[in-house]
Amino acid sequence: MDEQVRILCVDDEIPILKTLKRLFMDTEYEILTASSGGEGLDLLSSTQPIQVVVSDYRMPGINGVEFLQEVCRRWPHTVRIVLSGYADTASIVSAINEGEIYKFIPKPWNDDELKITIANAVERYFLRTKNIELTNRLKDTNEELRIINENLERMVDERTQELLFQNQALISSQNILDALPVAVVGLTPDGMIALYNKMGASLFGETILGAERLTAFSPEINIFIDRVIAEGHLTEKIFVSGRTMRTKGMVMNHKEAQQGIVLVFDEE
Repeated sequence: MDEQVRILCVDDEIPILKTLKRLFMDTEYEILTASSGGEGLDLLSSTQPIQVVVSDYRMPGINGVEFLQEVCRRWPHTVRIVLSGYADTASIVSAINEGEIYKFIPKPWNDDELKITIANAVERYFLRTKNIELTNRLKDTNEELRIINENLERMVDERTQELLFQNQALISSQNILDALPVAVVGLTPDGMIALYNKMGASLFGETILGAERLTAFSPEINIFIDRVIAEGHLTEKIFVSGRTMRTKGMVMNHKEAQQGIVLVFDEE
């Protein structure tokens, strides 16, 4: 862990504070001491974070539980431990929930058990801090997802409206083509038949949509198309389906628009 671990020990008996400080000399903990609850609150205010507070129960002024209740109110993430003699056990146990005290350690304590309790308290602090961090991160992620979802819904609505508009435009365009008194056939740049109007369907059949021009049209029409591709536009009389028709061809080569070839067949 990168964060410096600080343990605050609060007791009005200086020898006990010295004993606690010696007990943790071989650890990486920074041990802070205070001889009263007020002094302990001052240290907490000026030095953060302090991960664990160990306080005696019997002290002049405010007692240990009252002190830890104030710690709970102002620094709720700090793990709180109370030290006391066996005579105070009953009154301390009834007050533990009020200060949300993590552990009660009786005096005299066992050094090894106290070390284990402090180590567990430190681990508890970091687990709780990590959990809060992950919870906040999850909240942030959920908020980001909510915003993304709202934007996605808006984009879908806009795209749907755009597609509806384009579809309506296509329908209108097809209606206009169908109203023309000439046969119109549109080819893609690679020679696939992409559209035709009603007169085009009556001239070549409705099954030509999606067909290759080489198979859908006669050799004479395909030769004409080759010449249109070479020259850009052309008008000739061609024999189509037993009739001589004035045929116009034009290459569409717009950079940002539709590309391909348009054929118009007008009966003489």
